[in-house]
Amino acid sequence: MKKEKDIQRELATRKYRKPNWIFYFIYYFACRFIITRPFHPEFKVIDKLSDCKGPAFLVWNHQSRRDHAMMTVAAWPRRINFLAEEASFFRSHLALVFKLNNVIPKKVLSNDLSSLRAIRDVIKQNGVVAFAPEGFASIFGDNQPVIPGTGRFLQVFGIPVYSMALQGGYLCTSKLSDEDRPGKFCCQLRLLFTPEDLKKMSPQEIEDALNNEFHHDDFKWNKQHHYRYYSKEGICTRLSDMCYRCPRCGTEFEMTAEKDYIECRHCGNKATMDEYYEFHPASDDCVIPESPTAWTHLERQVIIDEIRQDPDYSFTVKVKLGYLPKDHLIPKDCTTEICGEGVYTVDHKGVHYRGTRHGKEWNFDLDYRQIFTYPSSVMLDIITSYVDGEYYDFYPEYPCVGKVTILTQEMHRLHVNKWKNLPWFDYMYEGKELGIDLDA
Repeated sequence: MKKEKDIQRELATRKYRKPNWIFYFIYYFACRFIITRPFHPEFKVIDKLSDCKGPAFLVWNHQSRRDHAMMTVAAWPRRINFLAEEASFFRSHLALVFKLNNVIPKKVLSNDLSSLRAIRDVIKQNGVVAFAPEGFASIFGDNQPVIPGTGRFLQVFGIPVYSMALQGGYLCTSKLSDEDRPGKFCCQLRLLFTPEDLKKMSPQEIEDALNNEFHHDDFKWNKQHHYRYYSKEGICTRLSDMCYRCPRCGTEFEMTAEKDYIECRHCGNKATMDEYYEFHPASDDCVIPESPTAWTHLERQVIIDEIRQDPDYSFTVKVKLGYLPKDHLIPKDCTTEICGEGVYTVDHKGVHYRGTRHGKEWNFDLDYRQIFTYPSSVMLDIITSYVDGEYYDFYPEYPCVGKVTILTQEMHRLHVNKWKNLPWFDYMYEGKELGIDLDA
C-alpha cells in the first residue's frame, strides 16, 4: 500500500547540511547578476564573513523578498543556510529551490525543536545559519522588536554573530505590492558579536544591541537620500492597507489608494506620492503625515488610547479560513487553500475564531500569553497564525490586516508585555498602563 505523503513530516525529518557547492554557485550567480541587478545594490563589507573559518550566525533586518539575494552576494564565498517560514515550503515555486539550497524550515514565533536540531547539525559542519531576529519581514517599513529569547539562543551556541543591516529593501519590495520596484538597496555586513562578547553580555543586553543595530525606517531614510523608485502599477497601490485611518477626520477604512494618490472617501483628505515616496498634500487644508510609517505610528497611538479607555473594546471581521494541505503543494499565487469561513475577533481577552473548518464547526481562543503578533504573510492582506501548532491564514472580507496587527500587538502590551515596544517609541506609552513582565 502506497504511503500517504506528509510534507510537514518530511520537512521535520529531513537532514540539513551546508548547501552543495555546485548548486550554490548557480544560486549565487543568479543573485549577483539577475535578482539584485534592478536594485543597484551597494555593499559595504566591514568584516568579511569569509575570514571566519568556523561556524557563524548571520542576522539581518528582514525588509523584503530580495534580502536573501543581497546576503548571498555579500557573504560569498561562504555558503548560507537560511531559516524560512515553514509555510513557504508548501509553495510550489519555492519547495524545490529551498530543498536544494538546504533552507531550514521554522515555525515562526513558536518553539520549534526540529528547526533547532537542523541549526545544530549545520553548525556542527562549520556552516553559516542566517535568520531574522525580528521573526518576520517588516510590516510597515520600519523594524520590529526582536523576538524574546533571541539573546539566550545566541549565547547557547556561542559562535560569532555577523549582522547584515539593510536599507531600501522595503521600498523595492513592500508588503503592499507583489511587484519589484527598481531603485536603491544598501547593505552593510559586519561582525556584531564575538563568542567573548556573548559570554560577557546578558541576554537582554544582546537583544538591546540587536534592536539598536537594526533601528531603521526606510521612508525616513529615503527622505535623506532621495533615491528614485520605479513602479509600473503606481507607487500608492494598496497603501491604504497600512494607512487605513484618515488623519483629518478619523474615519477608518475609507481611504482609497491607487496609482499615485491616497484619498479619504469620507472627507476628501488627499495626497499624491512621487517616485521618492514623498507625500504632497492636495491642498493646504489636507492633513497628511510625513511618511507612511509616521502614519502608522499615529494609528498605533489611537489604538493604544482606545483600548485603555474602553474595557469592552472589540474588533470583529468576517474571514475565510485557509490551511496547508499535507499531501500536495500550493500554487505560486496562493499561500493556503480555503477550508472554511467564520468571524475573527480581537478583544481584551485575546484572539478568537468562530466558524467552520473542512465542513465542521471549529472555534479557538488564544490569549495574549499565546500570541503577541502575527507571522507576517507575503502581503498585508492576510492574517496569519499558528493554532495548536498548525498554520492558518485568515482572509478578511475587507482590507483591515494593518489594524488587526497593531491591535493585537497593543493588546499584548497592555495585558502581558513580554514582547516590549522599542525604546524610541516610549513616548507613546507615557503615563499609560502596561502589562506585567512574565520574566520578572
